[in-house]
Amino acid sequence: MSMTLETTAPATRALPGNRARRFVRPALGLLLPLGLAVVWELAVRLGFSNGRLVPPPSEIYRTLTELGTSGELSRHILITLWRVGAGFGLGVVAGTLFGAICGYWQLAARLLDPTLQALRAIPSIAWVPLFILWLGIFEMSKVALIAVGVFFPIYLGVMGAILSVDRKVVEVGRIFRLSGPAMIRRIFLPAVLPEYVVSLRSGLGLGWMFVVAAEFMGASQGLGYLLIDGQQLGKPAQIMAAIIVFAILGKTTDWLIQLATAPLLRWQDSFSTHGDKS
Repeated sequence: MSMTLETTAPATRALPGNRARRFVRPALGLLLPLGLAVVWELAVRLGFSNGRLVPPPSEIYRTLTELGTSGELSRHILITLWRVGAGFGLGVVAGTLFGAICGYWQLAARLLDPTLQALRAIPSIAWVPLFILWLGIFEMSKVALIAVGVFFPIYLGVMGAILSVDRKVVEVGRIFRLSGPAMIRRIFLPAVLPEYVVSLRSGLGLGWMFVVAAEFMGASQGLGYLLIDGQQLGKPAQIMAAIIVFAILGKTTDWLIQLATAPLLRWQDSFSTHGDKS
């Protein structure tokens, strides 16, 4: 009985420390941006800079407050989130489908991959006039441009993950006479999932970058429109406010992907997961 109490007591005492660590570790990431903000605020207040081209955080906060109070900020955020969400969904579906086909079927890879790699090299801005001509200047062209940006990292991630599956593991599955669906479920999916999560995060990051180019296409709403409006009216605080909102939304959505996919990767015994437990 005493031995059982002695062995379980340290584990019980360690639980509050583990909970505290979950909050402390994300907070560490705030030290750098908050420190830079404090330094820049002090530099402007002490007269080392006039803060005209790069406004201090207090002025940016005041601009965000004004936009938020008027309801303008929430309207721009919602329309940008909708565009990124729609484009991300389309890009993920198409990228996963084509990546799986080209990774699993060598003939499809020989037929499709050279063309897709050539299309990947086209700059995002080059698609803008073509999508406007095909789809008009409204939402479809913007969503299509974002979907193109998301498609390629998903496609490359899925195809590369399938091609890098250990051949010996596949042979073991064949020895145990696993059917095609069973082979995919028990061998390919666990092997592909870690790379797939990374490609999802990369695709989402490109989706946030492509939405800026998309909202340059005659948009009257969205965070990209706030950037253009701030540039045309000479409002650097509004430009910085839009950039900060982009950063916050991008980081939040990336965190949501990590949170949603974490239960699927609990089986991993990697260096990072081992370090979290220690």
